[in-house]
Amino acid sequence: MQRLQAFKYELRPDGQQARQMARFAGSCRFVFNKALALQKANHEAGGKYIGYVAMAKHLTEWRNGSETPWLKDAPVHPLQHALKDMDRAYQNFFAKRAAFPKFKKKGQRESFRYPDAKQIKLDQANGRIFLPKLGWMRLRLSRPVLGELRNATVSYSGGKWFVAIQTAREVEQPMPTATSAIGIDVGIARFATFSDGTFLAPLDSFKKHESRLRRAQRAMSRKVKNSRNWRKAKTQVQKIHARIGNARRDYLHKATSAISQNHAMVCIEDLQVRNMSKSAAGTDDKPGKNVRAKSGLNKSILDQGWFEFRRQLEYKLAWSGGMLIAVPPHNTSRTCPGCGCVSADNRPSQAVFRCIECGHKGNADHIGAINILARGHRAAACGEDVSRAKPAKAKCAASAKQEPTEVTCSGSMPAMGAVGIPCR
Repeated sequence: MQRLQAFKYELRPDGQQARQMARFAGSCRFVFNKALALQKANHEAGGKYIGYVAMAKHLTEWRNGSETPWLKDAPVHPLQHALKDMDRAYQNFFAKRAAFPKFKKKGQRESFRYPDAKQIKLDQANGRIFLPKLGWMRLRLSRPVLGELRNATVSYSGGKWFVAIQTAREVEQPMPTATSAIGIDVGIARFATFSDGTFLAPLDSFKKHESRLRRAQRAMSRKVKNSRNWRKAKTQVQKIHARIGNARRDYLHKATSAISQNHAMVCIEDLQVRNMSKSAAGTDDKPGKNVRAKSGLNKSILDQGWFEFRRQLEYKLAWSGGMLIAVPPHNTSRTCPGCGCVSADNRPSQAVFRCIECGHKGNADHIGAINILARGHRAAACGEDVSRAKPAKAKCAASAKQEPTEVTCSGSMPAMGAVGIPCR
């Protein structure tokens, strides 16, 4: 199988190269914004959508025109890729996968990409890389680059320049070395609770640096905008944000690597993090309720990095031969694993579970992880479709008065048989 992988390193440019990279990033941002403005003006005039090929002709006019001759100083391939990014943003909007494209702002996500691997040269023995119109540049080669080069993306973050080198290589079809399955319930008080009773404590990276970040932002607000002291204060704010992000990513990478290496099947909740972290402020006509409490909850959810946790688990399990199963999150912490009673009264507090029917007690997050694993087993071993299951109504086994029925499997999946997951 073919594996696509990116290797990110810190660049060590000289002053001239750093200034050139800033100009190239600004040129790509200008081309993206100009193309987006042209698309909006064309739409308001009643014209059809301008595709990439037609937009590339406009780019040629901009490079050869008298108004923007400085675009010639930038390499053409990154500028063309900026148009492809804009076209992809429109396609995602048309497919209802994303919101309408927005204009890019200076100082936010400064980056540009070299899509042609033939123009990139990597000298790993001497720790340097060659990029068009930048020349040879030193980089901190913390680990070797594996595979054939595909493209390189240069980005600016926290006062430093980085390069992400994407490669492709052929690897053998992975076979899982582990034979166990586990369910994971993510939360605030406990970052991840496992079905075997263990759990991971939250890192709370943003919370630990919040007071320091607040002081830096206050100092920045008191400076004259765009002055030299304001830029220095802005750099301090960016460094704190970079440290918060680096600590969070490091924690998530270590956690997901350990989970993917020790388990062949991982079951998690199919959480819609974007919807869960929406603001509750509302509008002037219909103001929201408990806005301050919801704001604190949103901050805690985003600080944990639930979506990034799932994304890393998904590709790491695929690399190790395992599988990730996302199940509906409804009533996972309200269902008794002993008698099957489903009721909101089973959870008298945030952390305590006590079944009103059979008296089973336990931690609510642990109970949720057990139910998540059970749903994952049913989906993987017996083919039960749990992705579109509707939330169950409050009911208990005693009130329903139904005899338990034996569930039989029409056939086990080959992959599941290899890792020893039983049919339940």
